[in-house]
Amino acid sequence: MIENKGVCMAELSEKVQGIKAEFQDKIDQVSDLKTLEELRVAYVGKKGQVKVLMGTLRDIKDPDVKRAAAVEFNKLREYVEGNLDENRRRIENVEYDRQIEAETVDMTMPGRTHETGARHPLSDIETECMEILRMLGFEYVDGPEIETPAHNFDVLNIPEYHPARDMQDTFWLENDLLLRSHTTTVQARVLESRHDLPIKIVSPGKVYRNEAVDATHLACFHQFEGLCVDKGIRFTDLKGTIEHVIRSIFGSNWQVRFKPKFYPYTEPSVGMDISEKVTSGEPKWITIGGAGMVHPQVFRNLGHDPEQVSGFAFGMGISRMVSMRHGLDHIKTLYEGDLRVHQAVAHKRFEM
Repeated sequence: MIENKGVCMAELSEKVQGIKAEFQDKIDQVSDLKTLEELRVAYVGKKGQVKVLMGTLRDIKDPDVKRAAAVEFNKLREYVEGNLDENRRRIENVEYDRQIEAETVDMTMPGRTHETGARHPLSDIETECMEILRMLGFEYVDGPEIETPAHNFDVLNIPEYHPARDMQDTFWLENDLLLRSHTTTVQARVLESRHDLPIKIVSPGKVYRNEAVDATHLACFHQFEGLCVDKGIRFTDLKGTIEHVIRSIFGSNWQVRFKPKFYPYTEPSVGMDISEKVTSGEPKWITIGGAGMVHPQVFRNLGHDPEQVSGFAFGMGISRMVSMRHGLDHIKTLYEGDLRVHQAVAHKRFEM
């Protein structure tokens, strides 16, 4: 037995074996990385048992005993560190397998559905009308919503005493300006600036009328107006165009009715009613707009010769068309930012 001032190799070997057995018992119970780290600190950390044991080499004077003890201590350190590394890999593999199992996606399961949106029904029907008329040669033209009395009334043959000019019918602004009460103002501007034929335009947009709000009337609503000017345009061209648009939008089961009306800027003038065909009882007619042949005085006011050109103009209430198409009871629903309106359009139904 090697001895060195009370320190013998047998005692050191017994101590090494004790630490090794104790370590083995503890590491066999480790199942997570946190506990494994705590065990590492306890044995090979700065103040761990193995580090403390190796520090005792300073007290051994005999070179042979010190050499033999150093070999034993290094074997213990290598054993502890080797087991720690091996168990770290084992635990990491187990945890990785658990993670994979938890995150596994079953590709045969149905996917999560997302609600689809839709264009606003007003924009939707405006686009449809535009596409239908574009195939007939019409082009889109826009204009200002703040207008002058000249373009809103004067050039359109609306006299100064006409009730439409009253405060209770028109929204007047400062500096003798107003909010346009119809998109016919766009037609006036186009006829004023263009003289090459043919002229075929549509002008959808918001208009403003000082009206009481009810189920079928709003102070702000959408119109969709059209103008066709050329040589030899007849009233039958107007009727054919309107019937084509309505049947393209609503289907062949809908009918159009024309009734005499008066508008200062057209002569003759008609109102346009639509209704779904019924097999019994009376159809429910709803007025969706007005139309007529452009008044000769309007042509003169805007620099055209009514003896050389003729044309028709029409205006449709897009809001009412939407309410008829989708069965809305109150058209103001279209202007309230109600998300159900968009959801209903996306699913082609209204439940309000």
